[in-house]
Amino acid sequence: MREEIEKLIAEIGGLKCRTLKEVEEARVRFLGKKGEVTKLFDEFRAMDKEAKKEFGRALNELKNSAMAKIEELKGSVADDSSSDGPKADLTMPGDPFELGSRHPVSIVRQEIVDIFRKFGYDVAEGPEIEDDYHVFEALNFPQNHPARDMQDTFFISAGHPNPLLLRTHTSSVQVRAMETMKLPIRVICPGRVFRNEAISARAHCIFHQVEGLYIDEGVTFADLKQAILLFAREMFGPETEIRMRPSYFPFTEPSAEVDVSCNICHGKGCNICKGTGWLEILGCGMVDPNVLEASGIDSTKYSGFAFGMGLERIAMLKWRVNDLRHYFENDMRFLKEFNTAVEV
Repeated sequence: MREEIEKLIAEIGGLKCRTLKEVEEARVRFLGKKGEVTKLFDEFRAMDKEAKKEFGRALNELKNSAMAKIEELKGSVADDSSSDGPKADLTMPGDPFELGSRHPVSIVRQEIVDIFRKFGYDVAEGPEIEDDYHVFEALNFPQNHPARDMQDTFFISAGHPNPLLLRTHTSSVQVRAMETMKLPIRVICPGRVFRNEAISARAHCIFHQVEGLYIDEGVTFADLKQAILLFAREMFGPETEIRMRPSYFPFTEPSAEVDVSCNICHGKGCNICKGTGWLEILGCGMVDPNVLEASGIDSTKYSGFAFGMGLERIAMLKWRVNDLRHYFENDMRFLKEFNTAVEV
């Protein structure tokens, strides 16, 4: 055994490894469960007392020297290029990588939110999967009202007395705001909506809206007109003018469509505004008393106005995008056009 110990000490002392893999193989060879040193300790346990006194210290020195050598080899080859690839030069500059940009719809949404926050509006949000009551009935859409045909709805649980559906407008958030918030109420409601429509350059089954609601004592149509004018000038420029055309919505009375003066031809007529000098941007009106009463608001004391706009429509006008489908195709060539639209 003494000769075996001396032989292993000499072999371990001259051990050289080039990779961490080789170090691990050496550790297993000498110190593993079936290793050379382990075998000697197994023999040592079967020796008599006198033999143990003779070889005990030598075996411990062998084991310690083996463990120390393995640790030494680990440190020497840890950064070896042959095992882990080329060594990194930490003095070199890092590899550049491109930062992404925000989506044009997200940019427009944030601009609109920032504008109305300056006017004192809070942001309200609600579920995309809604019930029939909040999407239709509370907004003056009775079950058999023809206005329901204006919106092709994705129903989730059709046939139920109050079926679930994918909301067709963010007006449902306005209803929830009227049910839960203290008066006066001044909120905008951005969000994604869904309608069962054929996808084309001008329409999509998924799109985004921002709707606004203001309820207080003594709110008039003049307040609505002023709010829309201030928004249009913040969004499209200080020279922007608006015009309001009579329209119909079940939840507002009177109702109007709002056009802004074309910021491309400045009213002279172009292919974007179809020669009219005007571009339609939103619908609005005074909140119908039935809608106020459905949410527990006294319509004899309070009045209010509401408005809603499509974010894709605003983005199309702002950046002259000619096809709505570009917003949903995740084409990096298209999205990179809006890198400069985000302030860093």
